[in-house]
Amino acid sequence: MINPKEYNDFHNWHRTIVKIRFADLDKLAHVNNANYLTYIESARIEYFQMIVGEEVNWSKQGIILAKASIDFLLPILLEDGEVSVYTKCTRIGKKSFDLSYVITKDQERIVASTSYTALVCFDYTENKTIEIPEKWKAKLEKN
Repeated sequence: MINPKEYNDFHNWHRTIVKIRFADLDKLAHVNNANYLTYIESARIEYFQMIVGEEVNWSKQGIILAKASIDFLLPILLEDGEVSVYTKCTRIGKKSFDLSYVITKDQERIVASTSYTALVCFDYTENKTIEIPEKWKAKLEKN
């Protein structure tokens, strides 16, 4: 798990802006904790498209989510309007890699949560894990 104090440069990570919808709120008028996963999923998809930058046939080969962990630091409210989700590859293994995320409230750049996901490369036709393609690995290492 990342600590925003250790990652003071997270503002240099890939940034995805997510608009907060009324439907995202829970009974207490906070963004429901399950929606944080949706926010980082949106950021992960955009990050992968921007960084890896190739057409992937997800029905044959791609990535699967193996683990997700979130530290909730502050509530996100409808009045915040939008949040920024900063994404960076923070670990690359043989078959898996981790993406770390920092969600901030835009107006004040206050950190609302930190999280990470472990992603595994997977061949859906063979139904087994595979090594990270070298061209993906090279692009992930740069970003």
